[in-house]
Order: sequence, then structure tokens, then C-alpha cells
Amino acid sequence: MSINLSRQQRRILAYSIPVLAVFAALLFGAIMLVLLGANPFEGYSEMFVGAFGSGNALIATILKATPLLFVGIGIVIAFRANVINIGAEGQMVLGGLFATIAALYLPDLPAIIMVPVVIVAGLAGGALWGWIPGMLKAYYRVNEILSTIMLNIVAVQLMSYLLRGPLIDPAEIERGTRIPQTERLMESADLPIIFGDRFHIGPILAVLCAIAAYYLLWRTPLGYRLRAVGLSEHAARYAGIPVRRTIALALTMSGALAGLAGAVLVFGSESHRMVTDGSTMGFTGSAGFNGIVAALLGGLHPIWTIPASFLFGGLIVGGQALQRAVQVPSALIVALNGLVVVFVVAADRYRVKLLSNDGRDEQIEDDGSMPLGDDDSALGSVYDAAPNGTDSYGQDEFGEGR
Repeated sequence: MSINLSRQQRRILAYSIPVLAVFAALLFGAIMLVLLGANPFEGYSEMFVGAFGSGNALIATILKATPLLFVGIGIVIAFRANVINIGAEGQMVLGGLFATIAALYLPDLPAIIMVPVVIVAGLAGGALWGWIPGMLKAYYRVNEILSTIMLNIVAVQLMSYLLRGPLIDPAEIERGTRIPQTERLMESADLPIIFGDRFHIGPILAVLCAIAAYYLLWRTPLGYRLRAVGLSEHAARYAGIPVRRTIALALTMSGALAGLAGAVLVFGSESHRMVTDGSTMGFTGSAGFNGIVAALLGGLHPIWTIPASFLFGGLIVGGQALQRAVQVPSALIVALNGLVVVFVVAADRYRVKLLSNDGRDEQIEDDGSMPLGDDDSALGSVYDAAPNGTDSYGQDEFGEGR
């Protein structure tokens, strides 16, 4: 079967696919609500109001979307280099731990210095947890999916040990409750509030990171190298690009942004302490995995990941309102989010396929193939112009050739 589509029609259809996938997931969710004896119209109405229906609801949605956006941007950078980061959960944990330790051991710093210190510490913790699988992938060909997932487990065990031992709130020991959490961290480390009593600088910082990631990927020599390696390692190596170093760097940057999300979760929270229930989800709220979906929903583009994260944050916040309104099990909300994940991931291959032509009006053959090409496709384009300074890759500024 073949369909004749113009370039503009392909683009419109491609950009509509993630949204259509979300609507399809919600349709299946409506069927589940009916089977449970609930009114889907009432449920989805409450979900929308709970996520976007008031100022407080909007703030809650934005704050829920913030860690998703940080993680999503990191996922975009990794995916553009053709590496898959499934370890954002652990990287968030390490970012939160590093930032927390920095605040605990530097308690006398003024706020103007303390806030940047905890942010940089969060970046460093996540970067470390991304660098390890990056090096294993680049130099030892260890599958990054397996290594990042295994490091998630290491991270949660490290967090449990520290929050139940060296970093535990002394008051928990006195009371004998021993809840795995730190003491209330110093106020100088709290993220500055922009307005109200909850909206801090975290969302603004996340949007700035998205803009910076876009500039990095499409306006700098480093971004060109990342995308070139993602398109073809062999071609990139032949052009003199340091492939192994670029792969390791992609996962390091991805981990750094996830670590920043962890720091924001700690110092932008209402409790202003690091706390867990013994699992990564107890700290991250599954933002490390949901951020992957936000990146895919945004077409693996850092700018489009902004509204995608906002939408997915609304689904999470609104899902809680839906549960309260129609009295359905909490498992349904998990299932609804899972449906969104499945539909978005399954539909992404068709979005890539629609954007895979080089600009000529061609037929889209339904043969299951996914060629690469257009600069809006998942991994960029071989037709993108090289930025200034990348005319020759025989030897780059890192001093590494093939």
C-alpha cells in the first residue's frame, strides 16, 4: 500500500501522531472506566479540571512536569547520539544525594552561593552515574540498557543505606521511627520562590536547559558530532569524529540533567529534605521513566519536550483527581499512564517514517522500513549543514582522530 503525500502533509501528520496516540490511550482508558462502572465523561472532566482548572492546579502540573522535562532533555541528547538511557531514575537519586551532601557539609554558605552549589552538585552526581555506563558502552561495548538499569538498583541501595544511616535525621533515631530521610535542610539551599508559596525557579531552569540543548544540538560543533554519531558510527569515525568519546559524553550529559532533576526534587520540595520509602519511585515518583515518554511525545526534540512534559505532568496530576472523583482503584491510573507510554512508543516509528524523506515529495511505502534523513526525524539528518568550525574532522579539538 502506498500513500501520496506532500512534504507539508507529511509534517502535519507526523506532528499529529503523538497527540493522536495520547487520545487513543485515553479512549482505551475510557473503556476501562466503563468496565469498572465509572462514567468516563465525568472522570476525564475531573482529570482536566484537576490538572488545568485553577491556578493551584496549573502550578501543581508545572511542578510535576519539571523533573520530566529535565530527564526528557537528557534523553533527547542521548537518543540523538543513538544511545538509550534507561538509568535516569538512578541518576536522579545520585543527583539528589550529591546535592544533599553538599548542603549538609557546607551549612554556612549564603543562599546566593548555596543554591548554585547544590545545583552543580546535582549535575555532578547525575553526570557520574551517566559517565559509568557511557564508558562501558563506548570502550567495552556493554549494552547501555542493561548497565543503566543495573545502576538504578545500585543507586537505590546506596540511597537506602545513606538515608537509614549516615544521613538519617537524628530526630528519627531519637523517636525510634527511623524513617529514611534527612533532617530539614538549611533554608539557604531552598530554591527561590518566584510567586505564591510553591512555584520556584526549577521550571524556569528546566525551560532554559531545553533551549540550551536545542542550541547545543543544532548550532554547535559538539551537537553536530553527537548527531553524526547517532546517524552512523562508521561514517562518523571515517570523518574523524571521536566516536567513543562522543558516546560517553552523550550519556554523561544525559545523566547530568537527570541529576539536576534530583537536586530540584530535594530543594524544591515542600519538606525540603531527601526522603524515600526504600525504592527509587519513593524519591523520583517514576520521573526517570516518565521523562522518556515525554521525550518521545515531544518527537525527541528539546523544545517540543517542553509542552510534552507539561501534558504528561497534567496526566499524572489529573489522574489523581480522576481517581478521587469516580472512586476507581489507583492501579487504573498506573494503567492509564502505561497505556499512554505504549501508544506513544508504538506510534513513534510512524512519525519517524513520515519525516524520513530528504524533502522531495515521495511515496511512503508501508513496508516496515524506517530510513533516516530529514532534520526533524528522530536522529537528525545527514543533510544538516555543518556548523562553523566543523569543516574538517580529521583531527578535532579533543585531539582524537578515528
